[in-house]
Amino acid sequence: MDPLLPKETDDLSVLARRLRALPPSCGPVRLVGVDGHAGSGKSTFAAQLAEVLGGAPVLRLDDLATHSEFFQWTDRLREQVLRPFRWGHTAFYRAYDWQQCEFGGERALLAEPVVLLDGVGAGRRGVRPHLAQLLWMECAPEEAWERGRERDGAGLGPFWDEWTAEERAHFADDPSRPYADLLVLQQSPGYAVLPGPRTTAS
Repeated sequence: MDPLLPKETDDLSVLARRLRALPPSCGPVRLVGVDGHAGSGKSTFAAQLAEVLGGAPVLRLDDLATHSEFFQWTDRLREQVLRPFRWGHTAFYRAYDWQQCEFGGERALLAEPVVLLDGVGAGRRGVRPHLAQLLWMECAPEEAWERGRERDGAGLGPFWDEWTAEERAHFADDPSRPYADLLVLQQSPGYAVLPGPRTTAS
C-alpha cells in the first residue's frame, strides 16, 4: 500500500497534507480528480478540501461540458489546461454558460502545487495519466441522482432524464471507480476517507 495514503481518516487536513506530499503529475501540479455520480456531493467536498488546502484552485468539469457534449470535453481540457500546466503556466479556459448555452470569456487557473478537478468523468482513461490522485465520492447512482433532482427542482426533470442515460453509458464504457486511490463517504458531519479499489488491489 502506498505509504502516503491514509488507512482511514475523517480529518481533511490529514488528506491535504498527503496530497501535497505526492509527486507532481502534470508539470509542477499535483492534479487531483474528484469523481462520482452527479449529485453525489463532489463539488461540496471539493470546495471544502480546497479550503483546507489553503485555497487550492478547483476546475469544475461542468465548465468544459455543454448541453450537446456532456462528456466530450477531453480535448478542451487537454488543450486549455493540461498543456499549459505541463510547462508550469497559468491555464486559461472558456467556461460554458448553461443558461446562455454558449462559452463565455476566459478564466484563469493557476498552476498551483495542488489543483482539484471536480466532475463526473474526472477519472476517465484520457485524464488518469495526468492525475496525482483520484478520489471517488462513494454514493449509489440512484441515490445521487435523486439528490440532484431534488436540488435542481422539477423543471430540470427532462435534463436529468437525458443526463442519467448519458452518465450510465459513460461509466459503462469508461469507469472511474475501479481506478480510485481513495473513496470519500459523506457522513454527518464531515467525511470518511478510505483506501480505494486501486490501492487495495496493489
